[in-house]
Amino acid sequence: MADTPLMAVDSAGVVTGWSHGAEQRFGLAAAAAVGQHVMAVLDREAPQEAGAGQGTALRLRPLPGPEGGWGIWPDAEGGPDEDAVGPAVLKALFTQSQVRVLALDPQLHVMRVSGPPEDEAAAARLRGRPFSEVCGFVDAEGVESFVREALDADTDTDGHGTERTFRVRPSDGSAGLRTLSVSAFRLQGPQGEVLGVGVAMVDATDRMRSRARKAALASVRQGVGRTLDVEATCHELVDALVPGYADIAVVEVVDGVLRGEDPDPFPLAPGIPLRRAAAGGNSTDPAHPVGDVRAVAPGTPYSLVLSDLQPRLVPLTDAPWADADPARARSIRSVGAHTLLVAPLTLRGAILGMVSLYRCNDSEPFRDEDLPVVSALASRSALSIDNARRYVHEHTIASTLQRRLLPRYPATRTGVDTAHLLMPGGGSGCWFDTIALSGARTGMVVGEVAEAGIHAATTMGQLRTVVHALAALDLEPDELLARLYDTSRRLARERAELPLSDPLHRSPLAATCVYATYDPFSRTCTVASAGHPAPLVIGPDGSASVVGLPEGPSLGSPEQTPFATSSFTLSEGSMLAFYSRAMQSHAESSSGALRRALTAPDRSLRELCDAAAYALPDTFDLQGATLLLARTQGIPADRFAAWELPHDKSAPAEARGLTTRKLAEWNLDEDTRYAAELIVSELVTNAVRYGSPPLHLRLIHDRGLTCEIRDTSPVAPHLRHARTVDEGGRGLFIISQLASHWGARYAPDGKTVWAEQTLPPDPA
Repeated sequence: MADTPLMAVDSAGVVTGWSHGAEQRFGLAAAAAVGQHVMAVLDREAPQEAGAGQGTALRLRPLPGPEGGWGIWPDAEGGPDEDAVGPAVLKALFTQSQVRVLALDPQLHVMRVSGPPEDEAAAARLRGRPFSEVCGFVDAEGVESFVREALDADTDTDGHGTERTFRVRPSDGSAGLRTLSVSAFRLQGPQGEVLGVGVAMVDATDRMRSRARKAALASVRQGVGRTLDVEATCHELVDALVPGYADIAVVEVVDGVLRGEDPDPFPLAPGIPLRRAAAGGNSTDPAHPVGDVRAVAPGTPYSLVLSDLQPRLVPLTDAPWADADPARARSIRSVGAHTLLVAPLTLRGAILGMVSLYRCNDSEPFRDEDLPVVSALASRSALSIDNARRYVHEHTIASTLQRRLLPRYPATRTGVDTAHLLMPGGGSGCWFDTIALSGARTGMVVGEVAEAGIHAATTMGQLRTVVHALAALDLEPDELLARLYDTSRRLARERAELPLSDPLHRSPLAATCVYATYDPFSRTCTVASAGHPAPLVIGPDGSASVVGLPEGPSLGSPEQTPFATSSFTLSEGSMLAFYSRAMQSHAESSSGALRRALTAPDRSLRELCDAAAYALPDTFDLQGATLLLARTQGIPADRFAAWELPHDKSAPAEARGLTTRKLAEWNLDEDTRYAAELIVSELVTNAVRYGSPPLHLRLIHDRGLTCEIRDTSPVAPHLRHARTVDEGGRGLFIISQLASHWGARYAPDGKTVWAEQTLPPDPA
């Protein structure tokens, strides 16, 4: 088409369009021509084949439209020779283009400078000067090296310009730096001799400003909110903005937000403290370091932002509010800050804090165009901070609930000393307990819920309550876990029946548990596991081994395999270590950190717990893990008495006499002795009437007074309320009224009926 130019060039003289006619005229494909300087393609010799179109005149005209530039057409009416087009283009570029063009000699001295004719005098003053001194480049050596690379380019790359951006100081002395896009290309004569280098410079400051704003927003979108920690999120915001967008960034958050508290609604009450959560860049501020908490001084840009929630651009060269906050004003002067962007961190009408951005020294000042940017990044960051705050809030509730459900202090049991370690970072669903059982026995349990947060704490509380209820029935460990497994299945079915909107509906119940009982009379420990690691046994000599224990199915799993127990006798002074699954590798390996820390039999349990905490690595999987230590021993001989009784009517009287003498020896008060005699009499009477020989009576002076009668009959005693005319049936009812607890436990060779009395506190 006649209106289609052969080629199009931009204001820098670089070819941006190349037609089919240009390919025929100059013998150069469009892919090879676009991006070259116009002088490079005009200097090419046309191909010699017929039809190449030699001798056609060319005409240079400005292109219409917002893009501008120049077009080169074939002159159908004839015109100047094509040799005249090159000088015409040069003249247009040097006198009419908005691009600053310099021609340099091989020594990089200025030979010619573009500009309108009225600036000829200024251009004359630049001729002969070194190029690096002409424009006030910050990196003068860098720009000179860049131009020299274009001058020394190989002939294969002849005519291909290169482009880079450089910072320059404004000639009028204003604050900030300008950005120039510099293109360089070698100049060659007709015979290929090097004449120098051409340099085209375009002010790219606005373009770079726009790019920096977009980059700042992208950096905040990608880098902020990757963690659920308020302080870490604030640090991510600072790292996203410094140094690419601001020289200094400071994030201050309402102090309660860091603890997960709900943010205060707008407006923020005077005197509410803000904590400096993060700061980056040249922000050495001894008067207000990171972690400092203080209220915002009134009458400052910071207080105004929190009062109307509008971001502000504040020049700092003359700060009339400096007297209202002299410490902050001194800090600003010390770092050479000249402009400030401050924006509130708000979400749904609540104030979380504020972000302050500073530019210092030679950096370009912030402009009004930056206000929408800081508003957008503040809104995005406020959402991330609030998400982290909500997590902290829920985590705090879950951790508090978990710790309230766990025993606060190690329990004192006859024959067992215990201590526990709960690793920092609660809310993990790990739990432990020690339970007093009849006959001076102790139950020990460690469990773990495969959830986190508030749901883990509630599930843990349910399972712990069930374990306590089942332990009171004197069940063996395998039977207790079997009933706990059934309970967990029922809880799982209840979850499945919840509404679809309930988070627990999509959360399966999965937990593990290990339960053990220790009898100080026989020094026997019996253990069963529901998918949990077996305990570690440390002997009095420091030797350690893991209990050989088959794992039963985890709680909530669909498996139906039965639970198995492992029973073993412990030497006096041995120690049992129960732990969460995260500690398993550290306990089972002979070189594991936990095993090495615990194999020191001469240390107290509390010291061993501390040693384990120091030895275990600080990893995420160990957060909230628990360790339960139990050091075993036999029951002292002066704390119990046992006799075999005849299986006849004389047994109750004999049992009362033995009990009276022993309780007097233990110096128990008269009321306790009277009640104990009645309890023993009723227990022995029932055993003689309904049990089978032999009969054994045992008294245990532990945390209370326990009376036990054992026989070989499997018949279970039942409490019933006798009618008025009945002559019997009141024995167990009397026992239930005199004792604080009573019950029966079973063994393969019979049963034991027991009753425990609470002893009054020792006056001493």
